[in-house]
Amino acid sequence: MALWKHWLHWVRPLRPACARNRTFLWMCVILMGFCVRQDLLGVTSFVRALGLDAMFYDRLLDFFHSGALDVGRLGALWAALVTQTHPGVLRCRGRLVLVGDGLKVSKSGRKMPAVKRLHQESDSNTKPQYIMGHSCQAVGVLVQAGASVAALPLAARIHEGVVFSNRDQRTLLDKMIALLDSLALCAPFYFVADAYYASRKIARPLLTRGSHLLTRVRNNAVAYRPAPPPEQKKRGRPRLYGEKIALKSLFDNPEQMQTAASPVYGEHGVQVRLRALDLLWRPVGILIRFVAVEHPLRGRCILMCTDLELAPLEILRLYGYRFKIELAFKHALHVVGAFVYHLWMAAMKPLRRGEGNQHPHRQSAAYRDALRRKLDAYHRFMQLGLIAQGIMIALATTVPELVWRHFGSWLRTVRPGVHPSERVVAAALSNTLPDFLAAESADPILTKFLRQRLDPTQSAAARLAA
Repeated sequence: MALWKHWLHWVRPLRPACARNRTFLWMCVILMGFCVRQDLLGVTSFVRALGLDAMFYDRLLDFFHSGALDVGRLGALWAALVTQTHPGVLRCRGRLVLVGDGLKVSKSGRKMPAVKRLHQESDSNTKPQYIMGHSCQAVGVLVQAGASVAALPLAARIHEGVVFSNRDQRTLLDKMIALLDSLALCAPFYFVADAYYASRKIARPLLTRGSHLLTRVRNNAVAYRPAPPPEQKKRGRPRLYGEKIALKSLFDNPEQMQTAASPVYGEHGVQVRLRALDLLWRPVGILIRFVAVEHPLRGRCILMCTDLELAPLEILRLYGYRFKIELAFKHALHVVGAFVYHLWMAAMKPLRRGEGNQHPHRQSAAYRDALRRKLDAYHRFMQLGLIAQGIMIALATTVPELVWRHFGSWLRTVRPGVHPSERVVAAALSNTLPDFLAAESADPILTKFLRQRLDPTQSAAARLAA
């Protein structure tokens, strides 16, 4: 039961996102379902995992489609709770370190809004080149996890597939900035992302808000030296840009590169060669720190950071954590099931294979409202799934001994200094759920609310109510 008390510590502050207390109780039930379910078969898995009566399946569907849960405020509350409460939040020069990336989730439903034909850029032969699915973008914050680092998810949204107005000219980069703004973070941060986000549309808004961008640039990128002062004053504005430099030419002079121990996560005894140069980047018109890195095993890459005071080795170290969000995506898909939703829209015109964006501006207002309602249901499902994953990561990083004590199973190798995975935390929460429901001291309102909705004829439910 002690583990569930820590679980409640991360859930109670989210109450202001719910319009009523009953809405909050249903939200707690769904978060519990995300944390203990054994299969990822949509909303029905919550009913099986918690032993709910079959009649409450429709109540769960109604919850995801209800406006009583403000998903935007929920994401802001969760971000504030994590960044202000988690003791292991990673900071660099007093700033948070956020990681962001895009995610393409395959969906074959022909009556699911925002499903479109997507191209997958991957070298893996197991992935098809084109899929039908949802194009999402997600943001997480880095937290210390023992001797390791983990990406704790904060929010995700579907950013492609439906165009409600032809006047909406926002790109995926604009929507990523809107997602970051929706978190309402008070503290400045470094935003670590891949080369797709090396753009003026990302760098400018971050600099305006006092934050910085740290990313990789493409091999064909160019920058400029500052123009030398003119010998004689002439009419007109003085030149800003001097000599044009192809960034890949930074590798041409090996004698100008420094050798240092690699600060990349998990590497020991590896020497890297790097060269840092502050150059003008035309998209933003200010000096940017570029770092050319030559790794003996991983090859070459060119990093950039808008913070000129950040050391080159620190830039490489922070960018080395970018892959942590890829690992978080893997667990969100295959362990928590945050993107495994099956919510169809009966009134929707069936999609055809290979179809692109949907343009409902010629449809009725009622049809457009129905599309928005369904998209909001997807966002509530994703946000609650990511919060459940974040709670499990928080438990694994703050009370790992308690998690291992209630794991109740066996692993061939338990490495010291490595925090429990989301699957281990889910097993520990599932093992201690009956004790939590049987006790009255932890949260009597929530336990009573859930016990009244159990199905006594199910064996799982009878075990929970015992």
